[in-house]
Amino acid sequence: MSVATAATSTSARPRRRSRGGGQRSAPYVFLAPFIVLFVGFLIVPIGLAVWNSLHTVQRSGLGFGSSSETAFTGLSNYTDALTNPEFLDGLGRVLLFGAVQVPVMLALALVLALLFDSAAVKFTRFFQLSVFLPYAVPAVVAALLWGFLYQPQVSPIVDALGSVGIDPDFLAPGTVLWSIANVTIWSVTGVNMIIIFSALQTVPREIYEAARIDGAGEIRTALRIKMPMIAPAIILTALFSVIGTLQLFNEPMVMRSVTSNVSSEYTPNMMIFSTTTQGGNINLGSAMAILLGLVTFALSVAVSAASNRRGGKR
Repeated sequence: MSVATAATSTSARPRRRSRGGGQRSAPYVFLAPFIVLFVGFLIVPIGLAVWNSLHTVQRSGLGFGSSSETAFTGLSNYTDALTNPEFLDGLGRVLLFGAVQVPVMLALALVLALLFDSAAVKFTRFFQLSVFLPYAVPAVVAALLWGFLYQPQVSPIVDALGSVGIDPDFLAPGTVLWSIANVTIWSVTGVNMIIIFSALQTVPREIYEAARIDGAGEIRTALRIKMPMIAPAIILTALFSVIGTLQLFNEPMVMRSVTSNVSSEYTPNMMIFSTTTQGGNINLGSAMAILLGLVTFALSVAVSAASNRRGGKR
């Protein structure tokens, strides 16, 4: 009997080991698709862009029989990008755009979320859907729609303002940037409102009841209780907005068909597109893309650091 028991336990040991090995490898099996896609669609393209930015295609010969070869040129493409006035103007333009558009959009999203979370607004679901619907409209379609509303010849908005003595020019050189900002605010305020509103739903209602017992009104409750408790959601929307601002492309590209005050180098992404596709200079375009990515990363880190510093002071 003891011999049979020992044989049984001996034969069971390898099975236990195999099960343990399978359990240890299971997380890697589930992570494998993500790792493959992450490397293939993010790491490899970034590495290829860095490699292209450090090289230049040099062509030799005239007419027939000309040849080209790729040569290592170090940081020369980065120097060309940083000394290109059109690229720098576009970068400064989107930074100014973000400095105005992001706070205005976040303020609207926050106010709407606080209103929908309060008892002051009836038919909350209907109004939430109404505010969110513009986000479901593709950016190209939204830009075409607003481009129609900006044209003086056919715009009902221009006609209505003209009837009260106001003669606006939404597509003038000094106002077209803010007309584009209006399109983006109209498009993305709803989704940021949903993120902030969802964060408000996680706050325990007992805290609000305690605040009311202490005599706090709706405004004081929103400023002293709700906003501090949903600060991570506000920071998240701010980060997404900063990244989206620096990637501005669809709206100004569509506006080019409406006005001549938007050039092909109006934003850094448009400059990169123009340099690589129309100019055929992939190496310089890659350097511009890397620089834009570094600026985006630096601003994202700055926003995170500032929010963490404020959270630490509390």
